[in-house]
Amino acid sequence: MKLFHYLPVGACAAAAALLLASCGVSKRSLKQSNRALTAALQASAQKEQAEALKLYSDTSIPQGEARKSVSRDNPGQTALEQTIIRWAIDSDPQGARVFYRVLSSIPAVVKNTNETYLMTTPYEETRAFNILGLTYENSRDVQIEIKVVKTGYEAQVKRFNVRQAIDQQEISSFFMLVPKE
Repeated sequence: MKLFHYLPVGACAAAAALLLASCGVSKRSLKQSNRALTAALQASAQKEQAEALKLYSDTSIPQGEARKSVSRDNPGQTALEQTIIRWAIDSDPQGARVFYRVLSSIPAVVKNTNETYLMTTPYEETRAFNILGLTYENSRDVQIEIKVVKTGYEAQVKRFNVRQAIDQQEISSFFMLVPKE
């Protein structure tokens, strides 16, 4: 029966019908067995889907917030927009300029942005994400890129997953700047 596990429903029904027909089974009993086989396969598929949904349900997403999108039309209307993130960026030596930008693997929904200047290190602030199109559900597909630049030193870049930052309520990093040769 393992053979039927990997075949699509239609192929399973056809294979079972062929098998039963070769054994001399009547059309009526063949139709009944096809219906029974199809029903069993559909029940199995529904059971697998329910188990997958249960397994992958994300309890860290507030009820009803998974698909609510950040937008200009209704600012501040989602729990995601009200989530405050601590930003803490430092470097050695201090005084490096800090830039950030949004990198998205789903640019049709969440746009990539240009670099935005924040401040010089040490930089510490609490602020909410204002990323248009962002939802809890798609936040795993979005990253924040932090770039630290100081004259005479190599520029350094680190990336942070937005969903992880939301869960930890923090984006923090220390940059040990390397002198240019």
